[in-house]
Amino acid sequence: MIRIAPVGRALAVVAATSLALTACGGGGSNTATQTSPSAPASSAPAATKGDGTLTLGTLLPQTGSLAFLGPPEFAGVNLAVKEINEAGGVLGKPVQKFDTDSGDTSTNIASQSVDKLLAQKADAIIGAASSSVSESVIDKIVGAGVVQFSPANTSDKFTTIDDKGLYFRTAPPDKLQGRVLGDLIIADGNDTVGIMAMQDSYGTGLADQVQKTVSDGGAEVVERVDYDPKAADFSADVAKIKAKNPKAVVLIGFDETQKVVSELVKQGMPADKVKWYMVDGNMSNANYLKMPKGTLEGVKGTYPGAASPEEFRTKLLEIDKKLTDFSYAPESYDAANLIALAAEAAKSDAGADIATKLGEVSKGGEKCKNFKECVDLLKAGKDIDYDGVSGPVEFNEAGDPAVATIGIYQYGADNKFNAAKALEYRTGNIAG
Repeated sequence: MIRIAPVGRALAVVAATSLALTACGGGGSNTATQTSPSAPASSAPAATKGDGTLTLGTLLPQTGSLAFLGPPEFAGVNLAVKEINEAGGVLGKPVQKFDTDSGDTSTNIASQSVDKLLAQKADAIIGAASSSVSESVIDKIVGAGVVQFSPANTSDKFTTIDDKGLYFRTAPPDKLQGRVLGDLIIADGNDTVGIMAMQDSYGTGLADQVQKTVSDGGAEVVERVDYDPKAADFSADVAKIKAKNPKAVVLIGFDETQKVVSELVKQGMPADKVKWYMVDGNMSNANYLKMPKGTLEGVKGTYPGAASPEEFRTKLLEIDKKLTDFSYAPESYDAANLIALAAEAAKSDAGADIATKLGEVSKGGEKCKNFKECVDLLKAGKDIDYDGVSGPVEFNEAGDPAVATIGIYQYGADNKFNAAKALEYRTGNIAG
């Protein structure tokens, strides 16, 4: 179903939430950064109005195939909440935050976590990182009248999903990353390409866009394998790619890519003979450090997001000294700030009210770059345009960023890429 345009979005949310017969139940601590305790699903019916305190929930990976993305995402949210509360909070009160684990699609952790957050009267939930996980819980979240705001979902499905006007994201849809990756493959002189993609909304959607871009650019996708990421063995899948002898292989997946890489090497398709290309889902520096040095040397990959400024990285390290990866930290930081500013603009912490103001605070007004600067303008009666660390973040009618940046990275002989500095950054219009 096509998403509802701004005015219709607001009406749809009001209509949906007015049907709720009971208020959101469940108690809990008032500590702003405490993880929420357990609560049964039955204690979290839909809320109809705010209670004057902005409560954020995080639904981010502490376990599962994207657990490597958890630390920078949590750090980004925590930094934003710290700065927001230091600036006086939202609606005159400190922001509350409750953290939960999103897990992955092999478990029911995300659904249980959402129940906990709804029981804690979350007005907005930041997450999940995985598109498939978000897809599995979006109905429960928006059905409760709560904003779902992902810093990392890239599946194109969310552009047209039936979300009651309550879903937003700071990460760009895969059609932009797919175009950038496809263009890169062509520019590198590859006229025959193999694609190995995990079979889910993220993998197949991104593979479709890469395949289209490569084909439009005059190259041929000689073989494409959409595989089960839970498979114990990928030898037959890799053999299909090898049989077509492509010059380049695109690997679209999560941490199972480690097994695929090992199989490529085993079957005589190492990175120094066949060009490998990766994507944000499998570009973890931690994944490949135990492999022989040079295994990934020269491998290129794409990652949504502009460069993280050094000052921002320094602040993140004050939040989490163990951080080695800053992926999606800017998007997470911006998500929390935008929700808080929308609540201020709406003079309400209710999810439906926040949703109607997210587009407004992201474009068309006086530019500002942090919560304190922006909220001072709001209190002075000014219209604002929040330009975030991750980019301008101007939402279109679908709740997607209208313009976004994709970084192109390259692995060295140590099987790592420099997450703080890309080979280049390419900025494009999502609809282009």
